[in-house]
Amino acid sequence: MTTFVFPGQGSQKRGMGKELLARYPELVARAEALLGYSLAEVCQDERLDQTQYTQPVLFVLNALAWLEKRDGGAREPDHAAGHSLGEYDALFAAGAFDFETGVRLVRRRGELMAQAREGGMAAVIGLSPERIQEVLARLGVDTVDLANDNAPSQQVLSGPKVDLERVAPELKAAGANVVMLKVSAAFHSRYMRPAREAFADFLRGFSFAPLRFPVISNVEARPYEHSRVAELLARQIDSPVLWTASVRYLLGLGEQDFVEVGHGQVLTNLIKQIRKAGPVPAPVATAPVAAPLPSAPPPALVTVLPSTPPPPATVVSVPRGTRAERLGSESFRRTYGVRLAYLAGSMYKGISSKELVIRMGRAGLMGFLGTGGMPLARVEEELLAIQAALRSGEAYGMNLLHNIERPSREEELVDLFLRHGVRNVEASAYVQVSPALVRYRVKGLRRLADGRIDAPHRVIAKVSRPEVARVFMSPPPPALLETLVNAGKVSAEEARLARELPMAEDICVESDSGGHTDQGVASALLPAMMTLREQMMGEHGYKTRIRVGAAGGIGTPHAAASAFVMGADFIVTGSINQCTVEAATSEPVKDLLETLDVQDVTCAPAGDMFELGAKIQVVRKGLFFPARANRLFALYQQYGSLDELDPQSRKQLEEKYFRRSIAEVWDETRRHYLRVDPEVVERAERHPKKKMALVFRWYFVHTSRLALSGSREQRTDYQIHCGPALGSFNQWVKGTPLASWRNRHVDELAFKLMEATAEWLDRQFQALRGAA
Repeated sequence: MTTFVFPGQGSQKRGMGKELLARYPELVARAEALLGYSLAEVCQDERLDQTQYTQPVLFVLNALAWLEKRDGGAREPDHAAGHSLGEYDALFAAGAFDFETGVRLVRRRGELMAQAREGGMAAVIGLSPERIQEVLARLGVDTVDLANDNAPSQQVLSGPKVDLERVAPELKAAGANVVMLKVSAAFHSRYMRPAREAFADFLRGFSFAPLRFPVISNVEARPYEHSRVAELLARQIDSPVLWTASVRYLLGLGEQDFVEVGHGQVLTNLIKQIRKAGPVPAPVATAPVAAPLPSAPPPALVTVLPSTPPPPATVVSVPRGTRAERLGSESFRRTYGVRLAYLAGSMYKGISSKELVIRMGRAGLMGFLGTGGMPLARVEEELLAIQAALRSGEAYGMNLLHNIERPSREEELVDLFLRHGVRNVEASAYVQVSPALVRYRVKGLRRLADGRIDAPHRVIAKVSRPEVARVFMSPPPPALLETLVNAGKVSAEEARLARELPMAEDICVESDSGGHTDQGVASALLPAMMTLREQMMGEHGYKTRIRVGAAGGIGTPHAAASAFVMGADFIVTGSINQCTVEAATSEPVKDLLETLDVQDVTCAPAGDMFELGAKIQVVRKGLFFPARANRLFALYQQYGSLDELDPQSRKQLEEKYFRRSIAEVWDETRRHYLRVDPEVVERAERHPKKKMALVFRWYFVHTSRLALSGSREQRTDYQIHCGPALGSFNQWVKGTPLASWRNRHVDELAFKLMEATAEWLDRQFQALRGAA
């Protein structure tokens, strides 16, 4: 295979490019019209070493060198890669954007990076990244980042100049040659975050074409995905250049002929050194790899959950440069093939839409389709659309909602999921596991040659009570397994293997949240669930550790950080995703949601569990729904039938709440249940209080429809499930482009929240260390 590699900043030399520029006068003229200066003149004077000039000049020269090869008859490469700025040429060669677009991009990139004035950079030759980290740790220096991993023994550090100068003698004593570089700032480090954010805003105005051949990303040392070009180009500014890992990845794909396209042999010489380190084995799938890369910086936050309680004097140590990709459980990321220990939870009636699930999957994350209240035919339609849009290895999940009144609904969904190969299910609203859920978990279990059990169907159980968590941390109930075997729904071998596994290897502890809620407190619930996890692990002797995640109230870095510090293996967001472009609710609802503060939500009865008095958390700002829903439940408790209602209450319901007669509401309700479950109608005709409950429940269905459709007529009756997390998120992004929901995309919220969480943790631990 052939791989073209394009050099970046540092490969420039005074006097370069004269003949090449002369051979492409038309393209040079276009570039100069955009840049406002002569490329040939810059190549001859001191401006060539100034970032705002260096980057456009190098991009143009590399691009022309590529065109010269192509025009000379060279075939397209099998892969391409570029070092930092050179990555833009690799993308140009692969067809991501045209020549003029490339010039515009690198011009702005160079301007933003040149504006940065904090810190400097130092090349360290002769030491591995691990040895450098040891020296930094011994000196207690956590302000310096690894900027470039150029070769196994050639690194570049970024950080405050005073700290680079402080560590230089120690690095030299350890056997390194240290050279302070003539740059204006600490490129490819945390100190470039402002430049990165400004560039991300700039990139919103561009679209990118599919790549004709794979281009390896500096940020991840893996091929670009079409949907993530803008994201990775922005992240490249403040992320390390993983050149060693990139080359080793390519070597792992097979024999490679590397061809350097551009001035000099800088990359060719680095590749010779990297070859000696050997390749990284080729991956079995094209999904983003979330595990630590061989030459990447070490994990920044390692959550160790011992099987026995830690001693009182435990000291938490966080190495420098905490990164979003290292938060939470590495096992979780590896199991689901996701980049972050982060999920977008389901929202009923498809508010967590196929568009939301697809966008998360394409970004290397995972979201769940909200199947609650959605007709089975539509669930199948949405599922097939998701599967068609995502590539092999890109993750997605489906919600499986416990249905007390209609267990057949669960059976139908499980049939559908098994038929179409759904591997990940979010189980919610369960108090006890159902036959359908057990069948989903158990079906397909098999013993591997090494003795491990292959479980193709994964359950993430959302729980808010320890007694329910215990059920999911236990193997499936033996009586249920026996019933399923006798019915021929699972095999005897599958039932035997099921006794060695928990119902769910992932438990999502749901604190106070939007929709159904027990209004639990995370700081009390999460530790209790983790203690229970240790008990259950010891009691059953599971080979794989049960993971415990956190949901509810997570809308800011502070909330996410508290979950991870308490030991959460992953986090799940909900309310904040309802106010995104991808959420399948109406624009009037989103317009209202983006204005919420933390106090703008309250509790009301849950329509699907109305008779039980279960609660949901909903928006109250400017809406009558919460008060009216509570009034309906009070009437249900007070009266035994519709006929007993006092005249004033009946009038209020018909004129204000329903805007139609009670007889009309019952007629509509009756016709619905005659289609889907005639037994419900029969019970209602025999039991007047049941009939009253069904009429009152109509209001909950109706108000959900009003919100989803954006009805202007009955806006004050919108039923909008939401928790206080959205209010805190709105406050966090106030005054930024994300203040408007039209700029909110579900995957971008995930990355922004997790990255800000990592940065906040860094600052807090540094402050604690300083205080100590």
